[in-house]
Amino acid sequence: MRIVIGEDSALFREGLASLLTDAGHQVVGRAADAVTLVSVVAAEEPDLAIVDVRMPPGLTDDGAQAARKIRDRHPGVAILMLSQHVETKHSVELVSQGAFGYLLKDRVLDVDDFLESIARVAAGGSALDPEVVGRLLGRPTTGALTPREREVLGLMAEGCTNVGIARRLWLTERTVETHVGSIMAKLGLAANVEEHRRVLAVLTYLAEYG
Repeated sequence: MRIVIGEDSALFREGLASLLTDAGHQVVGRAADAVTLVSVVAAEEPDLAIVDVRMPPGLTDDGAQAARKIRDRHPGVAILMLSQHVETKHSVELVSQGAFGYLLKDRVLDVDDFLESIARVAAGGSALDPEVVGRLLGRPTTGALTPREREVLGLMAEGCTNVGIARRLWLTERTVETHVGSIMAKLGLAANVEEHRRVLAVLTYLAEYG
């Protein structure tokens, strides 16, 4: 796929570009600040933009703001945000639209997992770091989900299967299935979209209650 990288650390940026090139992808643009990133994406129309959350000029959430602009102006461009810290201000709206990922930079060290994540995001899915999920789902809500259902939903957002959730929470698979069914019902997700219901559950919850 064609990728633009927005990252102010030259060492990390070039290392990431090398990793992606070795994996068969084409890095069509690089940017060291948020303003340049938006311009490069407009010029190249890549399949995916990889964006560091904290970039010049402000070194706060400039990258996240750039990601919002890219999504508004180029909705066909998938976005993967990378950060050493979790920033939630712009994340809920972006993840609720799909074709979005948010990983902590340490995750890049697991190359196979990282490459799988960018493929999933570029295909219209989501890839959320467990710590990001925890922060997003941990925000105060008035939703009807129970604490246990929130735990199950958080693990669903991480990509866990029912079997995986059962192992993580020390529950039976049957109990997990019951929790998942309750989550789907409370979020009003129809039973006839089974293939996408798990993703829809996460995105619906984040969009409505995040």
